[in-house]
Amino acid sequence: MGNDNCNQRMEKTIIALQENYNGIRTGRASAAIFDKVRVDYYGTKSPLNQVATISIPEARMVVIQPFDKSLINEIEKAIEVADLGFNPSNDGKVIRISIPPLTADRRKELVKQAKGIAENSRTSIRNIRRDGNDELKKQQKAGEITEDALKTSETELQKTTDKYIAEINKIYDEKEKEIMEG
Repeated sequence: MGNDNCNQRMEKTIIALQENYNGIRTGRASAAIFDKVRVDYYGTKSPLNQVATISIPEARMVVIQPFDKSLINEIEKAIEVADLGFNPSNDGKVIRISIPPLTADRRKELVKQAKGIAENSRTSIRNIRRDGNDELKKQQKAGEITEDALKTSETELQKTTDKYIAEINKIYDEKEKEIMEG
């Protein structure tokens, strides 16, 4: 019982890590950079991808086409407010954003940010393992599981923990490479 719950919680930690990493921009254009951008759409803060099409015609170019052309200025404002470091320009129909290459200092800063997010994720995984082990010990004390079952379950939980920590490290390494090559 406890291990499935831990597994689900660890899986959610990985998903959160990937979502956080989507928000860290690299030198490459990507629609995911705009995931946190919210546009004021008739009084409602809507995700950018629900009010416009985001396309990547080139490695360093993003084109945003509003479904409703009257939103073009709101979208531009939302991108500026999101503080992504872009200078959007529009021709009345679409917004074009040229992705500037990252400076060496900015790359270092982003790698440091990515490393911190990865460390927080590893800490979350270890906390989930601790909760799982505590739960197993309670079950053993209450006579719900045997000493052997406790040991087996703890070993399984450790293997699961190691698997998720390795996955975090792999995701971090990929993000670091992406930032540095940008």
